[in-house]
Amino acid sequence: MSHPRILDIVEVTKPISSPIRNAYIDFSKMTASLVAVVTNIERDGRRVVGYGFNSNGRYGQGGLIRERFADRLKEADPASLLDETGENFDPHRIWSTLMTNEKPGGHGERSVAVGTIDMAVWDAVAKIAGKPLFRLLAERKGRQANPRVFVYAAGGYYYPGKDDDQLRKEMRGYIDRGYTVVKMKIGGESLAVDCRRIESVLKEIGGDAQLAVDANGRFDTQTAIDYARALREYPLFWYEEAGDPLDYRLQAALAEFYPGPMATGENLFSHQDAANLLRYGGMRPDRDWLQFDCALSYGLVEYMRTLEKLAEAGWSPSRCIPHGGHQMSLNIAAGLGLGGNESYPDLFQPYGGFPDTVKVVDGHITMPELPGIGFEGKSDLIRVMRDLAE
Repeated sequence: MSHPRILDIVEVTKPISSPIRNAYIDFSKMTASLVAVVTNIERDGRRVVGYGFNSNGRYGQGGLIRERFADRLKEADPASLLDETGENFDPHRIWSTLMTNEKPGGHGERSVAVGTIDMAVWDAVAKIAGKPLFRLLAERKGRQANPRVFVYAAGGYYYPGKDDDQLRKEMRGYIDRGYTVVKMKIGGESLAVDCRRIESVLKEIGGDAQLAVDANGRFDTQTAIDYARALREYPLFWYEEAGDPLDYRLQAALAEFYPGPMATGENLFSHQDAANLLRYGGMRPDRDWLQFDCALSYGLVEYMRTLEKLAEAGWSPSRCIPHGGHQMSLNIAAGLGLGGNESYPDLFQPYGGFPDTVKVVDGHITMPELPGIGFEGKSDLIRVMRDLAE
């Protein structure tokens, strides 16, 4: 058997534009990077190519990938990127190579570039091993994989001309497809309008599902508290990202006014920031949720460090439900025991959603037994991916 080598790293920046908006941004100019890590290994008569992409909400990182990070891997001693057996890549050694000559701190755009490449590397590693990534992760951690994963439907964006009737119809559509938790945006209108929208959805879904709300970091402390006072009167699944992701004092203050579950973390991109959230953000491990997204935060290698910080702070990985709605986090959830994953049933296609055969049943999906991350099971997505590198 020849030793694995990275032959090429290819990136293309793709539009995922949409007229939707949340409380902070619109998605009319949104892009995403799609990356292929091409190897010299063949499995089942096809060259192994690992694929990755960055989550929505952060733009494509083609410049950083092409001008800085890809060359570090292509120029490295191939043996330095392999595990101890020499028969597969070592994602941790690859990560260290990617981060050569990078100063600490500054977790802005480079964390997305590295996270995108890291996803492609793990896809290749699991394909070379001939296993679904979630099973590979569970084996390496000495734990039992659970292919059944909780998922919730994210939507409820502000949209030109969208009224309460359309919002209710959207949420009912998610419930009809098997979801038991749905999420809508708040903070893009007045508190009174948002309360009207929430009450409209709650009346529609009744006891069929729970509702989560997401402010996308829009509020200052007083506005966040004003919303907390109003929202605590509703039976919400969670109140998400009220203020700036780095304003830990704001988050801690909310706990005094909002006894229900809160969620945040999707815009924290390192294990150090995650640790600070737990130290200073007043998050409560018995009810709150953490939404760190590996595709935006240096990848799974860094996410494992984040999980270690959670454990040190007394948090269970089951309190993590990552942002992003992608299959990478689904594999992490199934392999490492997270609490579930976000899903975009109708948005950000072809990157959102699940393999074609996967259905949502009682708010859960069952992972298919596909080698790698499982992109090959989603026909519209793998078509775009193979156009890039195969």
